[in-house]
Amino acid sequence: MTVQPGWYVDPAAPETRRYWDGEGWIGAPIPVDATPPEGPPPAEPAPAPPAAPPVPAPVPPGPAPHPGHPGAAQPGPGRWPGPGYAPGPGHPQGPPPGWPYPTWPGRPPEPRPHGLPLASYGVRLVARLIDFGAVFLLNAVVNGWFVWRYVEEISPYLRESVRRSLSGNTSTEGLPQPGEQAAGLQIAILLIATALWFAYEVPSMAAQGQTFGKRVMRVRAVPIEADQPLGFGRATRRWSTLGLPTLLWYCCGFGLLLQFVDAVSPLFDHPLRQALHDKRAQTVVVQVPRATPDTRTAPHDRANHPGDTP
Repeated sequence: MTVQPGWYVDPAAPETRRYWDGEGWIGAPIPVDATPPEGPPPAEPAPAPPAAPPVPAPVPPGPAPHPGHPGAAQPGPGRWPGPGYAPGPGHPQGPPPGWPYPTWPGRPPEPRPHGLPLASYGVRLVARLIDFGAVFLLNAVVNGWFVWRYVEEISPYLRESVRRSLSGNTSTEGLPQPGEQAAGLQIAILLIATALWFAYEVPSMAAQGQTFGKRVMRVRAVPIEADQPLGFGRATRRWSTLGLPTLLWYCCGFGLLLQFVDAVSPLFDHPLRQALHDKRAQTVVVQVPRATPDTRTAPHDRANHPGDTP
């Protein structure tokens, strides 16, 4: 591939235009919207020769460093490789016009927000299941009576529907209807469940970035911009994306579908593995390292003191 000499947009700085002489970029860049001059830019004055470095003291001969050793000679800055491209001496580094700019070779390294590794999806899932178990126990205590009353209201309808289904009768005529209080009880159950989830998660996340499940699994939610507490407002925004759809469970499970999409979204987000509620609150979930005891302040075991004899 041969590129004719002329003024082209620099791939490394698309807001500038430079002159390509057929082998490399020469001259100073100009703004991309400026009218380039005819022909190549004027030659730049040659830099003054550097002062001669001081002569180092003689060093005794030793074994030559192996390749890759800090003392070994390293190759100079490489030029853009490609068929038909032979860079001339003194030409600046960079691809010719129309060539793709180099990207990261292979897979880029995993990001470490604030120096901490990202929590894996499996660890986050286990932490969320622990929290769901804790919220379920709270609902069993607070919401138990409402659930029992709701089951009593709809049980005649369910029993008759199951009996007809087992006998092969698909008719819906004469089915007993749920009680008058069934709809109100369903709304009350969902409101109480949502409020309990909010009270369980938001205050602890606002203060520490951790719920009980996250503390057990040693993960923590932190803001992207700084390693600091989330605060009540950010913790509420983060929870509401996942928690408020609970109120839509009665709409043919539409709320549950929204929560499922949110729950699996970290699997498809790169490189920060953010769920939808993380993106709304601009947070990431990191793995908290295990605390190592300070040997200077930890109490010594007098039974096995180094100076004692057994």
